[in-house]
This record gives sequence, structure tokens and C-alpha cells, in this order.
Amino acid sequence: MGDPRKARKKYQTPAHPWRKERIDAEKELSKTYGLPRKREIWKFSSELNRYKTQAKKLVAIYNEQSKKEQELLIKRLVRYGLLKGSATLDDVLGLDVKDLLERRLQTLVYKKGLARTIDQARQLIVHGHIFVNGQKVTVPSFLVSAEDESKMIFNPRSSFNNEEHPERVIKKQEVKTQTKIEKKEKVNKEEAKEEENGKEEIPAE
Repeated sequence: MGDPRKARKKYQTPAHPWRKERIDAEKELSKTYGLPRKREIWKFSSELNRYKTQAKKLVAIYNEQSKKEQELLIKRLVRYGLLKGSATLDDVLGLDVKDLLERRLQTLVYKKGLARTIDQARQLIVHGHIFVNGQKVTVPSFLVSAEDESKMIFNPRSSFNNEEHPERVIKKQEVKTQTKIEKKEKVNKEEAKEEENGKEEIPAE
């Protein structure tokens, strides 16, 4: 059983610690999803492996019990937005660690526009500025269910709940600037296209 005072490690470290391809891939994931430690990637990789191991066992065995377990597994993954309602065990085996990282609270806070950067999203969560379904969540790696994804808001008592907060004002300015740049690029493309079409219409002497 082990020492009850010491929690068991919930993830497995890589079998080969110095494989360049894996290290480069983990660096890219850490940068994309704002992860301060590779341990977070290992945790989700281990969780994904547990899902896949269970799916492989259920594929090999077919009876009433396995059918119930299959439904529960798929229902759980659908609830977290990892699969669709019509998914099968083959879809479970096709999941990637990125699919789980996309469902982290930190990622969704950034994508919803509550934070300017992925790193700021982590800071807001840790400091208690984010509510999910009416409750404060301070764990950036918290998996958000598909149902609760639309229920992410700023803490009502947080200063960020004020739209005139300096960080939120900067966000608005950045959006306006980006919109102006996109409009300018669109106009330039249209002018260049018109100019090109005009050259084509000039008859050769």
C-alpha cells in the first residue's frame, strides 16, 4: 500500500530522458500552452494513456460489462469536449495529448479573450480572478467540461470584472489595432488585384 502520508505519483516520466524529438516537442507544447513545467505534459500524457489502455482492453472483450464500461468511458470524454456523442473506441485511440491540453482552463481563458496572453491566463487563474460555473477555480490545469465552457467569467469581486481595468483597456486597443491592420491589408490586396487586372486589359501593340 505504501506510506499513507506520501501521495503516489500520478504520472509516468519518459522512458528515455534525452530523446531530442520528444524534448523539442515538449518545448513547443510548453510554449504554446504556457506550461512552466514539463511535468504537466507528463500528467496529461499519463491520463491519456490510461484512457487508451482501457479502450484497448474493451475492444478485445465484448460482453455486457464491457459495453457498460465503453459507454461510461465515451460519455466521460464527451462531457469534457474531447469526443462527440457518436464516437467509438477507435476515436478514443485517436486522441492526442494536445486534445487534453486544449481543454485546460488556462487555454480556454486565453482563447475566450479573458486574458491577453497564455501566461497572463495562468496568472489570473492562480490569483483567483476566474470563476467556472459560479465557483472560483485556482488550478490552471483544471479540465473544463463542454457544458461549463460558456460559464467562465471573471470573479465578481475581482478588479478585472471592471471593463475599464487597465489590462482590459489594453486588450480593446490591441483588438482595434489588429482590426485596422487587417482592413488595411485587405484594401492593399484589393488595390493590387485591380492594378493587376488593369494591366491585363491593356491590349498589346
